[in-house]
Formats: sequence, C-alpha cells, structure tokens
Amino acid sequence: MRKSDKKRSSSLLAAAIALVVAATTGPATADGPGPNHRTTLGYAADGPTADTGPKDTGGPNDTDGPNDTDGPNDTGGPNDTGGRSDEPGVEPTPERAPTSEVSWLSFPGGAFAVDSLGHTVRYRACDGDTGRVADPDMRVAAGVASGAVVVEGTAYRYRVPLVGRSEGTLEVIQRHRPPTTLTGVVVTSPQPPTDPVAGARLFPLSGQLARVVADASLNPAGATVRDLSGRYGDQQVSVNGSLRPKAASVIKLWILVELLRRVDCGQVSLDDGVLVTPADVVGGTGQLQFETFPQVVTLYRLARYLIKYSDNVAANVLITYLGGFAPVNALIDSMNQRSTILARRMLDSAAAQRGEENYTSPDDVVSLLGAVWDGEVLTPASRDLMIGFMREQTLNTKIPAALPPGVPVAHKTGDLPDASHDVGYYLIPGTETAVAFLTAGPMVTGDETVRRMARTVYDFLVPPSDGAVEE
Repeated sequence: MRKSDKKRSSSLLAAAIALVVAATTGPATADGPGPNHRTTLGYAADGPTADTGPKDTGGPNDTDGPNDTDGPNDTGGPNDTGGRSDEPGVEPTPERAPTSEVSWLSFPGGAFAVDSLGHTVRYRACDGDTGRVADPDMRVAAGVASGAVVVEGTAYRYRVPLVGRSEGTLEVIQRHRPPTTLTGVVVTSPQPPTDPVAGARLFPLSGQLARVVADASLNPAGATVRDLSGRYGDQQVSVNGSLRPKAASVIKLWILVELLRRVDCGQVSLDDGVLVTPADVVGGTGQLQFETFPQVVTLYRLARYLIKYSDNVAANVLITYLGGFAPVNALIDSMNQRSTILARRMLDSAAAQRGEENYTSPDDVVSLLGAVWDGEVLTPASRDLMIGFMREQTLNTKIPAALPPGVPVAHKTGDLPDASHDVGYYLIPGTETAVAFLTAGPMVTGDETVRRMARTVYDFLVPPSDGAVEE
C-alpha cells in the first residue's frame, strides 16, 4: 500500500470539504423522478413466485445520508467537518464512526438487512428469502439494532450494529434443529473509513469533481468514488451521489451478481444451458442478435456477453432465467440500495412508455462494487470472474478513453439518448478504486462529462509527480 506524503494546508482542505457539501445538494435528473421519489418495492424469494411480504416504501431519501448532520444519531459522514480543528498544534478530535438507519449483515451465502427507521428486516441466503418483514418491537440503542422475527416457523434473532465494518450476529432457530449462529461484517452505505486520517486526504477530490459537475450545464451528473486499496483509508467521497438517472445498461451488473450468487450457492452451474429462441432477439448492443436461433447458450456465455458486449439478448434471457424482475430486486433490497430498481427488460419501449423504468444512483453502484470487491456478496472466485468480464468490456469510449493508454480498468457502461454512464474499478496497483460516473441529459455531452470526471479522478490518484506521463 503506497502512502502519499504530500501536505495540503488545512484551509484548502476545509474549502474543498465545504465545496463538496454544497455539491451534494445538486439537481434531480432530467429524465426521472426527483430526489423525493419513493419507490414501492415488493420482492419475491428466489424464483418466479409471487411476493408475499409487506411492501417497502422507502425511497432514496428516507434515510440520513453520509452528508446529513441532523438528528441525534448523526456521527459525521465523509464530508462532515465536525470535530476537526484547524488551530496549529491542536490535535483533531477523533472522528466517530458513522451510523446508518439501513445496515446489512454479510455472512457466507447471504445477507440480513436491517432498516432501523422503518423497523423492517430481511433474511436472504442460499436457503431462502423471508421478504421484507416488519419488526415493530425492534430495539435500537447505542448504535445497535436488535430483535427477533418469526417467518414460517423459523425464528431470526439478530444483533446488528448500525456502524459499518462492525461485527454482527444472527441466530436462526428452526424446529427440530440445533440453532445456527451466523456472524459477519456489517455493511453500510458508505462504509466508514478504516483510517480517517488517511481518508481525509481524499476529500479534495470531491471539490475537483464538483467543479466538473457544475460545468456540465446540460447534464445533471453525479460521481461516487471509494478507495479500495487502503491508501486513502478506504474512504468514500461523492458529489450528487444520490442522483437517480435511468440506469441504462449499468443495471446489468445486478443481473450478473444475482446469477453468480446462485452459482456460489450451488443452485446453478455456469455450464448449464439455456434455450434461446428467435423471440428473445432484440437489437441495440450485443453479439447474440447476429447468431442463428433457436440454440442452447451456456450461462457462462450469457454472463460474459452481458458485460463484455453489454448484450441485450443475454440480459433479457437471464432476467427470464432468474425468475423475472423480483429476484434481482430482492438482491438490491437485501443490500438496502434504495435508489436502484429493475422494472423493465432491455429495449422494451412499450414498458418505458408506461413509465416502467430502471433507475440507480452513483452511491448504489459503488455500494454494489464495494460489496463485490470486499467479498461480502460473492465468493472470491465469482468476484474475480465478474471483474474479469468487466475487464473485457468492448465499449471503451468513456473511462478508458479518458485515461492514459494501458491503465488497467474493469468497467460497465450505460447509454440511452438521455443518459450516459460508466462505472467500475480503476485497477492501478496499490491504488485500486471503485468509481461511478452517472449523467442524465443528452448522451453526447454526457459522454464528455463522464470522461472529464474519469480523468479528474485519475489525475488525483496518479499525479505527474508520481511517475505518470503527461499527454
């Protein structure tokens, strides 16, 4: 892990932090619901069964975000300047770990999601899915949510801290079986930094991104960046991180994760074949549309083409194979990603005209990318496979085009006439980073905004004095 010894004055740091706080209150998307839109989610368990759980009406703003400083539980997010002193010779007050109303417990093969504000929980693992379950007796004290629910004869007794990177426990009690105790890391969005001092060195990047976003007059834009290497203490920063444009093909990342999760559970094999018929063929991006059907296509090839070529046929076939929208949305809900939803198939213009649309946000994308990287939602083998597919991406006019030749990236694009995105990983050794650059508005100018944001992050991470070659 490399560490930069460059010093920045406290006044510049304070100015940059102030700028990003202002930047996080930017405009809503031009093409989708505004920031107060609330999505009704009712998700089924794995497979094409109907959902029987209560509806979750939490929208993207129903929980205090990382920049919120109101309320008794606020403990300072990555852009909160409380507790730091600019006086010479005065040691900064140690930052308290941020809490979140929505946390999920990661354990092998599953997740246990807690919404302490709405008093709901959800267990989703290889052995089943409870759907969203109300727990009116949930206890929330000292930054910990605890309680117990019973679903179809199985009891789930939990103690989940609301601070990321903490350890939580879940006891599963079934009739005529010994109780099972599951322990794991607690995931919040964002995760708190592992080293707040090192993390503070990432804050000026927010100010630089805010200037790019401010210059994009035709394109509401948002960016979220998370250090994965430890160089910046695993800090996350964002500008308009809750921006909620149409997801375009970025939604395919969740389709892939749900498929690979089932592989990890031993429920399917990537060698399994799926019959693809002429009725499945759609246009847009992809390679399968040019082949002859009907034919049996392996899950491996569908998964690879889904990302490498952003294949729309593969996406639609996999949605059907997985059981429709509900299982993918269940995955999203189990990670408490409230701005993201899969509501239509690729190139389904009739659904789009009915207002059925896929949405996401920079914060939700990085939440997914971070969970994949940290092994909190996939096994290491599936994680590596997914990142390998992303490294093969053939649509390289945004992030890769903005960086010097040869910079290793793994990414996924998204394009619509009124949206342009690129998200993924900078795989620079010692400076691995997850990024999400999303825009609404005209695609052509959005492409350029994405490139500017991508280069801004790269130049911050790898300044010329670190050995980079200026173009």
